[in-house]
Amino acid sequence: MTEFNSSCPVMRPAEERVLLAHGGGGRLMHQLIERVFVAEWASAGLQARHDGAVVRVGGARLAFTTDSYVVRPLEFPGGNIGDLAVNGTVNDLAMCGARPLYLSAGFILEEGLEIETLRRVARSMRQAAARAGVALVTGDTKVVDKGKGDGIFINTAGIGVVEAPAEIAPQAVRAGDAVIVSGDLGAHGVAVLSVREGLEFEAPVTSDTAPLWAPVEGLLKAGLEVHCLRDLTRGGLASALNEIAGAGGVGIEIRETAVPVREAVQGACEILGLDPLYVANEGRFVAFVPERDAARALEVLRGFQVCALAARIGAVRAGPRGVVELESRIGGHSILDLLSGEQLPRIC
Repeated sequence: MTEFNSSCPVMRPAEERVLLAHGGGGRLMHQLIERVFVAEWASAGLQARHDGAVVRVGGARLAFTTDSYVVRPLEFPGGNIGDLAVNGTVNDLAMCGARPLYLSAGFILEEGLEIETLRRVARSMRQAAARAGVALVTGDTKVVDKGKGDGIFINTAGIGVVEAPAEIAPQAVRAGDAVIVSGDLGAHGVAVLSVREGLEFEAPVTSDTAPLWAPVEGLLKAGLEVHCLRDLTRGGLASALNEIAGAGGVGIEIRETAVPVREAVQGACEILGLDPLYVANEGRFVAFVPERDAARALEVLRGFQVCALAARIGAVRAGPRGVVELESRIGGHSILDLLSGEQLPRIC
């Protein structure tokens, strides 16, 4: 008689395997971070749930961050993976209230990549670093077999000196704070998608990729009390607001009619079935400041070209905690939640 085998080759549920959506900035990505990295590492820096860690070295406060870029295609209207990598890391430091100083760059190159493509990427990184006032000081290069990569993957890490007088983090957000976005939304994601899918729009859409330390420095030099900053990358504005509401233990309410979206981007999103509130940006951020500083903050931001369309879009409430509420164009109210999956893979 054959011995009974109690084991059964049942496949593990999807949540036990890494999915593409785990990198999309939505609910699955946050679950992955919380259940694996925060649970295993449990460091004070991770507990802040911010764009970078602030550490003390001697008498200085330093901000430290790292990010990886897997955008496809490598080049798109308004930029390429190189300046995206520099600007993205510079901006993570800026969101900590830190002046960016030094960057590292690690390259994973796929066999068969044209050297001229790599040269263009390297040149754009040099130019972006010069515009941002940072130095590329160290790096690493690896090559993988053809078919094992996507042309170029880049990892960048950055160090900056914190110039903000007080902590800038989700935990500093308070009920009554004004919510301000630094400009119009959705251009980067639509620009990347237009090339990837061979789409043409009546009005050209270019990526908004840009360094953001200058407007942040402007807010600090104006003596404004800045509670929190977050750049609106993967998952867009909606994901950033949910992250801050959850980490800060507050509620947030925004008005759809107040959110700036260019007509060309709005039209493209309608055609493609996308919500611009969830589309990634690479040169936009959200700022939380006390009500008394809101008007002055808008005035300062609009003095920078990259923030010309800055707008106040809502306010922070005491509760319900962790909930972001949207007042629609027709006056209805709904919960602006995290996406379960992702709208656009590999756009940053």
